[in-house]
Amino acid sequence: MKTDTEGMLARLVLLLAVTQSVMLVMGQAVTGGGSWRLLLENAGISTMHTAVTRFNTVIFLDRTNIGESQISLPNGRCRNQPQEQKATRDCSAHSVMFDPSANTVRPLFIFTDTWCSSGQFFPNGTLVQTGGDNEGLRKVRTLNPCLASETCDWVESNSTSLQNGRWYSSNQLLPDGRMIVVGGRQIFTYEFIPRRAGEGTFELPFLRQTNDVQNDNYYPFVHLLPDGRLYIFANRDSILLDYGTNTVVRTYPRIPGEPRNYPSAGSSVMLPLEAGNNYTDVEILVCGGARFGAFHNSRAQFGASQTCGRMLVTGSSPQWAMEDMPTRRCMGDMILLPTADVLIINGAQNGSQGWGFASVPVLNPVAYVPGNAPGARFLTYRASTIPRMYHATAVLIPDGRVLVAGSNTHQFYTFTGAFPTELRVEAFSPPYTAAVYSSRRPRFISYPHQVRYGQTFAVVIGLATAPSNGTVVNLNLVSCPFTTHSFAQGQRLLKLGVTPPVATGVAQQYRITVTAPPRATVAPPSYYMLFANNNGLPSRAVWVQIS
Repeated sequence: MKTDTEGMLARLVLLLAVTQSVMLVMGQAVTGGGSWRLLLENAGISTMHTAVTRFNTVIFLDRTNIGESQISLPNGRCRNQPQEQKATRDCSAHSVMFDPSANTVRPLFIFTDTWCSSGQFFPNGTLVQTGGDNEGLRKVRTLNPCLASETCDWVESNSTSLQNGRWYSSNQLLPDGRMIVVGGRQIFTYEFIPRRAGEGTFELPFLRQTNDVQNDNYYPFVHLLPDGRLYIFANRDSILLDYGTNTVVRTYPRIPGEPRNYPSAGSSVMLPLEAGNNYTDVEILVCGGARFGAFHNSRAQFGASQTCGRMLVTGSSPQWAMEDMPTRRCMGDMILLPTADVLIINGAQNGSQGWGFASVPVLNPVAYVPGNAPGARFLTYRASTIPRMYHATAVLIPDGRVLVAGSNTHQFYTFTGAFPTELRVEAFSPPYTAAVYSSRRPRFISYPHQVRYGQTFAVVIGLATAPSNGTVVNLNLVSCPFTTHSFAQGQRLLKLGVTPPVATGVAQQYRITVTAPPRATVAPPSYYMLFANNNGLPSRAVWVQIS
């Protein structure tokens, strides 16, 4: 009887969520566009951290201290971890590789706890994963990605470790190919991987200054600017850091409204960088968050923030320009789409991050169109039927869809009651993926697999419908971030310099001359997805290494 009651309660909560979601977008710019598809009923784990590799596979990573997951390690392998809180002997996997082409998963092996950790790709495509909790606090793990048919796996370093134990930190790939790791729970420093001989940690008083009674500076938003310095946002404040000299060179105005970082759970992106202004104009967008006190007074279920702040951080007198989203949202993920728009997806309308601290899921994704006039920048898309709350993730994959997975508002895996642990994987297809646009969607015929900074190179694209005179098909580079807790670490999009398409002499094929980013501060050396974008209709991406 108890199980039936819990099931009825869960269905009622979801019905109310759908109804309220529909009501709240009434009167807004609703397109009803896009579509949802369930890809996998059970991924085996509820992913907390997600990253896309250059082999078109996706790495899902949970924490280890939940007890057994829903997928076993292969060949009878088990993890014997005496420091583990829940199960010192565990024969289940807590990381998997997902193949979107087949909608299958392969279990991966993690030895120490990765709870609320951070990560980033090295220039050679190796996924580096740092920190966690308990025995994982100082650990550095690597995964050299491979094809879905191969057997790559996580390797835990015995020679490299973090100097500070880091839980809730943020990583950013740097122009020299190293990685900076910033902050963490009660950690007010940053450090580098790999570190130079004799190099220690570096104090960052800004992190201490932004720490309040509910720790609203976890997972700081870190963005590498094209001048090589770091924009860092925590709580409601932000700075420009010259990490080479450990100098704060600029302090920005405080954003109006609520706290924006964990546990208040806003999100942030650096808006697309453009060759048209020599990659010099940089705007930061911060959206959502939770009312101060929502974390400590979770029963009150305060309404989340409905505002976004946008600021030209390279301007002479930067100020936040505030806008309202169609609905309140905390725990939303912000994804740079290949069209250079921003998708805001997942999250809740009330509460904050934490175990069961939020309610009223936001089921409709919205697009933010940076080039539109204020008041006309948001489009509301078709709703999902699956709430994605605390510990949900979203990532862009090469075919232009957004992969959505995870959501666990419970301390352990719990499959009853409101917002049960979510093992399903789904994809949101933005309107540009619709079959009706197939004749205008470009495809790559030829392209270089590796380009140098400042290099001029050619790509050949296929177009079933000939472009009109003067049409520009944009070429956009999109990085592969490490996504967790509503922030995509290392995310950036570059609109490259291009010439109009010229017919090659082969039917439906056109050559475009492209100029690569000028230097590593604009695009750190790495693998990027390259999209051809024909008036809002992007191709499937190809992988290009910038070096």
